[in-house]
Amino acid sequence: YARWEATDAFAPSGSGDPYCIVIPPPNVTGTLHMGHAFQVTIMDALTRYHRMSGRNTLWQPGTDHAGIATQMVVERLLNAEGTSRRELGRDAFVERVWEWKHQSGGRICDQLRRLGASVDWSRDRFTMDPGLSDAVRETFVRLYREGLIYRGKRLVNWDPVLHTALSDLEVLSEEEQGHLWHFRYPLADAPDKHLVVATTRPETMLGDTAVAVHPDDSRYQSLVGKQIRLPLADRLIPIIADDYVDPEFGTGCVKITPAHDFNDYEVGRRHDLPMVNIFTESAALNERVPAAMQGLDRFEARKQVVKSLQALDLVEKIEDHKLMVPRGDRSNAIVEPYLTDQWYVRAEILAKPAIEAVESGRLTFVPANWDKTYFEWMRNIQDWCISRQLWWGHRIPAWYDNEGNVYVADSEQDARRDNDLGDDVILTQDEDVLDTWFSSALWPFSTLGWPDSTPALKTFYPTSVLVTGFDIIFFWVARMVMMGLKLMGDVPFREVYIHGLVRDQDGQKMSKSKGNIIDPIDLVDGIDLDGLIKKRTEGMMQPHLSKRVEAATRKQFPNGIPSFGTDALRFTFASLATTGRDIRFDLGRIEGYRNFCNKLWNASHFVLSNTADFEPGEEQLGVTDRWIDSRLKRTVAELDKHYRQYRLDLAAKALYEFVWHEFCDWYLELCKPILTDPEQPAAVRRGTQGTLLRSLDSVLRLLHPLMPFVTEALWLEVKPALGLSGDSIINQPLPAGGDPDVEAEQEVAWVQAFIGGVRQIRGEMDIGFSRPLAVWLEGASQQDLRRVERYRNYLTRLARLDHIEPLAGRPTSGCAAALVGDLRLLVPLAGIKDLAAERERLSRAVEKVQRDLTKAEAKLGNASFIERAPAAVVEKERQRVTEMTSQVAKLTEQIQRLGA
Repeated sequence: YARWEATDAFAPSGSGDPYCIVIPPPNVTGTLHMGHAFQVTIMDALTRYHRMSGRNTLWQPGTDHAGIATQMVVERLLNAEGTSRRELGRDAFVERVWEWKHQSGGRICDQLRRLGASVDWSRDRFTMDPGLSDAVRETFVRLYREGLIYRGKRLVNWDPVLHTALSDLEVLSEEEQGHLWHFRYPLADAPDKHLVVATTRPETMLGDTAVAVHPDDSRYQSLVGKQIRLPLADRLIPIIADDYVDPEFGTGCVKITPAHDFNDYEVGRRHDLPMVNIFTESAALNERVPAAMQGLDRFEARKQVVKSLQALDLVEKIEDHKLMVPRGDRSNAIVEPYLTDQWYVRAEILAKPAIEAVESGRLTFVPANWDKTYFEWMRNIQDWCISRQLWWGHRIPAWYDNEGNVYVADSEQDARRDNDLGDDVILTQDEDVLDTWFSSALWPFSTLGWPDSTPALKTFYPTSVLVTGFDIIFFWVARMVMMGLKLMGDVPFREVYIHGLVRDQDGQKMSKSKGNIIDPIDLVDGIDLDGLIKKRTEGMMQPHLSKRVEAATRKQFPNGIPSFGTDALRFTFASLATTGRDIRFDLGRIEGYRNFCNKLWNASHFVLSNTADFEPGEEQLGVTDRWIDSRLKRTVAELDKHYRQYRLDLAAKALYEFVWHEFCDWYLELCKPILTDPEQPAAVRRGTQGTLLRSLDSVLRLLHPLMPFVTEALWLEVKPALGLSGDSIINQPLPAGGDPDVEAEQEVAWVQAFIGGVRQIRGEMDIGFSRPLAVWLEGASQQDLRRVERYRNYLTRLARLDHIEPLAGRPTSGCAAALVGDLRLLVPLAGIKDLAAERERLSRAVEKVQRDLTKAEAKLGNASFIERAPAAVVEKERQRVTEMTSQVAKLTEQIQRLGA
């Protein structure tokens, strides 16, 4: 990898049609998890494939400044030092964050290198780079001047620990056990009568500004317009009618707290209700509540409200109740809907052309059904809150004078110049920074140099495809589309490939809380489960393995996770890259693909050792040489189709089948009779050697996008044998396709079927390969007989036969048989097997299996078992019955073959 990087192997070629992918920028605070590694594999495979297809290819790298996450990391470091950001002050704190970024921010880039990511590091970008920061300010100022950005007081997700607004993606809601309190609200004109409302947050009742009922609810129609005296707060609030209320739920009466509930906020706006904010930034009660409760934490206030209402006999009942509780993903604090001044983007205006772009096909989703998710969000879009109460991030380019007037400009100097403000006017910049999704929305063009008109921007925008997960279609994908259309006049990419989430082998999402996370680099390097950690690339995080994963792993690998290598990990990910949503990662699968890497390595050195004396010259190609070339051409065509359809799973399958079974298992074996026969003509031997080398070269090129390291190492050994130019396989062209050789395929298919038939008989009759067999031909056509003579050398060697003859009237009893089309292969067993003893052995085996089968069928016929046993147990028993039924049939057939 260091050699690739040093030689600028990943830089665009400058020729061919442009192909560009921008990396979804990982947080600078993070490390790669399995989802990242899966995504990187997909993007790198596409990049390498199109680079080798001759396209002018750029994979644009970069990282995100991750506002909240990064600020929290540095704040924790300061706390450990006995200080805080407040003590440092804003400028010193931001400088400290930059220091931390320079020291620790390269961790994820090192991991990308370990995974073989062929990004153009010379173009590496960071969302807080000067150029990208210019793009952010340019966008803000331009949208503000067009009226698409405004400042207003609205409800936001508020983190009372971090004191900032959060995006929906930063809020995690999970079901928790709580209570549902039913309170009696007295009517103002009839204090002895009540309306009963229910709430999961009693403290918010102090901010109620109405009670709502459904307009068609006959129980309450006479009360609409009347007033209620709000308990404890001693305020009169109206009874209103609104369709939002579900008359079937509870009592059909709903308390309306516009300043502390998103649904209530919309009701409040419709009815012009007051917005009574009762919380401070820390979610303590403020001066808008009774004096006795001011300053109480919200949960202490909850207890006090319930206690006070119980004393007034206004608590109808309290029920246990499960509810979804929103928590900040960084602080884990319960998030409050909070009324505060924030900056917003008028998203609906920007969404309309973004919807049309997908409707018209200018931008397509793969799989196509994800456009429904996109449309659902975009057609119901709300204005986007883009301000955050943090110090780390792009500071909002807005300045205020002492009278509260706001001036938006690229800099304070521009604000003064544009508004004819003298030096005597004191301007103060807005304290807030922008949501990280704001800068990320510009990523496809800001990384290419916008707002300047750079050569890269002209060449690579729009980019070719975005590879991302379905969970950020709205938060990132949709916003990039909106900004791209608004600022560039075109979509940011032509296709969006939505991949699934990586889950563990039980189908559970990988997360820290579940304790089932696996570090992908641990699978590359291996882990001694007793604590001896293998050396890591300098600067990378130490590996961790949860107890749950460790326990599951010990069952499979008692001595620890072996070193599987990057290539095996990547091929595993590729094989799992279906168009479905869930990807189950099983360690057993990666072990199988490590074996595939070993198979490739051994096959390559077999080829190299048997072609060491190869010299170019006249070549005479045999049918097997023509066959492997034909199969290769079919594989090339198949791969082209799979890559165009983003079916890396099918590409991996096609490569595995061709390399393992056709190239290694068949072609290499079919070559041996020619390579080891000194009587073969020089042109024939040279033809086979040349085909071996060219086929191996093609195999390595086709595998390279998925398995970059082993293919590079082997190609450098193949290169001199073929006299190839170039320093790396990276920029070698993919093998050319072409018309298949149907005749050669038919001939070799017959040979494979013949040898396979004999091998099947050996397996079924338990005859070792060391024992030579005779084969009698029954029903042989003239073509069959010609093929036997033509390929006798292959047949006798690969099927271990001492002779092949027509049946010629011999008795068929006591023979095992296999079919090759209409040709019947008969293997006489006399002298090889004691037929009577073998029939007795097989009969006993049939009896044993039949007994077990009868028991299993009886169990499945028991209604009690079917009803009480777990579904998995019942299904397993059904599978046993299927397997035993098949086993009885096969054993019976073998007995019949042995004759009387």
